Amino acid sequence: MPDGASVPGRAPAPAPGLRFGYGTNGLTDLRLTDALALLADLGYDGVGLTLDHMHLDPLAPGLAARTRETAARLAELGLDVTVETGARYVLDPRRKHGPTLLDADPGARAARRDLLITSVRVAADLGARALHCFSGITPEGTDPDTAWKRLAESLSPVLDAAEAAGVPLAVEPEPGHLLATIDDFHRLRSLLGDPGHLGLTLDIGHCQCLEELSPAECVREAAPWLRHVQIEDMRRGVHEHLPFGDGEIDFPPVLEALAATGYQGLTVVELPRHSHAGPEQARASIEFLRAKGATAC
Repeated sequence: MPDGASVPGRAPAPAPGLRFGYGTNGLTDLRLTDALALLADLGYDGVGLTLDHMHLDPLAPGLAARTRETAARLAELGLDVTVETGARYVLDPRRKHGPTLLDADPGARAARRDLLITSVRVAADLGARALHCFSGITPEGTDPDTAWKRLAESLSPVLDAAEAAGVPLAVEPEPGHLLATIDDFHRLRSLLGDPGHLGLTLDIGHCQCLEELSPAECVREAAPWLRHVQIEDMRRGVHEHLPFGDGEIDFPPVLEALAATGYQGLTVVELPRHSHAGPEQARASIEFLRAKGATAC
């Protein structure tokens, strides 16, 4: 087949420099094997794999064997992968995203730390480009200095594991969390002594939601530390992940900025509340991104 020719049933080839993925947290009604096959058929370059009870459960028996099977399937389908750790109830069935790295109880913090270290091993065995994580919400009654100290102390062994495994750790600024902005990421870098294996997950929608800079400007500002990118539409001041076209973001400048940085990782669609329509959203999203990416380039 000539270079650049389209494959029947697949989306057009990506714009140069842009590699798109889709998050499995938006495909939770599908088995992982079916989700991966869907994304490959749609022409995605990779997947943002959220470790959860329905997708490569990090707490269930036989993790190493299941990880090997998943790695083989990813290779067979030609899909790249970033491992994400934002599952809502994987540790505590009654508390969303709990426990966190900021909890007052050292045992609770250790549970989250240990999950992240396990996730490092999974990411390494999958050949993932990065491991994503976030700080969590500051517990009521906890002063900011204490919260930052807990975050830095909890992440230090995770960073050690990531460095040993050769997997960058990509921390995501999350609205409402202790580490909510790009400036907060730089505060963490400073607290930890600017370790080489600490990188940034940049969520384009979050930039629209609460950063002072525009999403495209955020990309340029964050470029040296980018290890993972998530993308969706969003409105100013409202933390709600929206399908493309339902929010306020002008995407061609964002995609142009990403391409210009030389970022080689995945740009992963993040629609965790749309699993009920996951296959259709995955199809519509890749068509939108290919079209806007071609316009940008």
